[in-house]
Amino acid sequence: MIRVERAVAAAPFLDRLLDRLPALGLADAWIVAGAVAQTVWNQQTGRPAGHGIADIDIVYFDRADLDPAAERAAEARAAVLFAPILDGMPLRFDVKNQACVHLWYGARFGCAIAPYASVADAVATYPTTATAIALRREGGRLACIAPFGLDDLFQLTVRPNRRLVSEAVYRAKAARWQGRWPELTVLPW
Repeated sequence: MIRVERAVAAAPFLDRLLDRLPALGLADAWIVAGAVAQTVWNQQTGRPAGHGIADIDIVYFDRADLDPAAERAAEARAAVLFAPILDGMPLRFDVKNQACVHLWYGARFGCAIAPYASVADAVATYPTTATAIALRREGGRLACIAPFGLDDLFQLTVRPNRRLVSEAVYRAKAARWQGRWPELTVLPW
């Protein structure tokens, strides 16, 4: 966990986002996946903190409000709330309620999934072991969900998590990432 804390500290924008995350007012909110993993990759490879990061994925878990309009409203709040933190970085926010992913996943990706039980359940289905990570602050300390551990993340290893992702999606993501971080070791499907 100390390695994650160091990587966050080396990326002031991510550190400040984690501090302000509760202000979004979302139930069980976390910053997840690419922005976290890519921040670590940047720190590990000596690149600027924001290199290669296109968006900030924020997830939350709220069974009481499954309306997609709530996600869009949260994205709009995030854009306003976090704009000063980004210091002009052209990042967008992708906010998703993990309690309703099962309602749209089949139409988008061609296979139905069961409802997630929690954010941790959802993170365990992310496409690679290195990007299956979630961060937030709890009581002033950094909290982390990493169902596959942190070794692949810090060893710059992209390994497929076959629980949900297709081979095509895995290959496309891995190729895109390796173009930005050539030091990554991409394991075959």
